[in-house]
Amino acid sequence: MKYLIVGLGNPGDKYEETRHNVGFKIVDEFVRQHQGEFESKKLADIANVKYKGKIVIVIKPTTFMNLSGKSVNYWMQKEKIPINNILVITDDISLPFGKIRMKGKGSDGGHNGLKDIQLVLNSSKYTRLRFGVGNDFYAGRQSEYVLGEWLERERMTLSERIDFSLEFIKGFVSIGLQLTMTNFNNK
Repeated sequence: MKYLIVGLGNPGDKYEETRHNVGFKIVDEFVRQHQGEFESKKLADIANVKYKGKIVIVIKPTTFMNLSGKSVNYWMQKEKIPINNILVITDDISLPFGKIRMKGKGSDGGHNGLKDIQLVLNSSKYTRLRFGVGNDFYAGRQSEYVLGEWLERERMTLSERIDFSLEFIKGFVSIGLQLTMTNFNNK
């Protein structure tokens, strides 16, 4: 059984430490802990790892956030992965910093990466892991905020929250969506 884990973010050094790239940070850590390595391929950096006997294909789209759907669709089709085995990891301004929530379907919540994925896949019925980055910005400054770097107080607990995010990924692959949500949401 194959799974596609998608970390959302923007390619390039200038975005590396931004809130919008937390999806990249989470999948980087997952791949590192499972002795995988990313390599640049069509529309994404990709790594293959095994977890609990399952093949986990991890991608970081290189299409930039607003065109993530093209990459997700390409790798989903190429690897013949059903939509219910896809997990998209993204930042979320509607959750306080460090709050992590998994959902099996839903709206894009105004997130351009999710919006493009839903448009290209023609479905909102894919699992997403939302990592709260807070919403400490003035009206009209959302883009500046999510493309801004972490504050020092956020950096202090960021790695711990990223580690907790990995429990969601491992749960999704090993025990499924429902049990993972029951075990980890709201913690």
